[in-house]
Amino acid sequence: MKEALKESISGMTDVGTYSDEPVDYPDFASKVARAISVGEFDRGILICGSGVGMSIVANKFPGVRAALCTDTDTARMSRMHNDANILVLAGRSTNIETAEAIVDVWLHTEFEGGRHQRRLDKIKNIEGEDK
Repeated sequence: MKEALKESISGMTDVGTYSDEPVDYPDFASKVARAISVGEFDRGILICGSGVGMSIVANKFPGVRAALCTDTDTARMSRMHNDANILVLAGRSTNIETAEAIVDVWLHTEFEGGRHQRRLDKIKNIEGEDK
């Protein structure tokens, strides 16, 4: 799926994996989430079998709002209402055509702000409570 998506996304930095061998998803989720958290990148895309593990790891990083999206509606809403900065895809249950449509919507949908900003501010406050 990653290789197919790379063809339709310009300027993407690929942080691996580069083989078909099994890997530990936390290693790759943390690379992307850390880069988002420190401001190296504005957005990222993660792909694993179910998408659940990648989502869990990515959301451990301050400022990261990773959203597992299985259709274009959730992709749109994750950007409009949650300002999601990491898109997570489930490789085992999402076909390439659907994944391409999800990525396109996610990349081209802007955050609405307004009442949704207030909610993001609350999330930021929750993140700060652990410090």
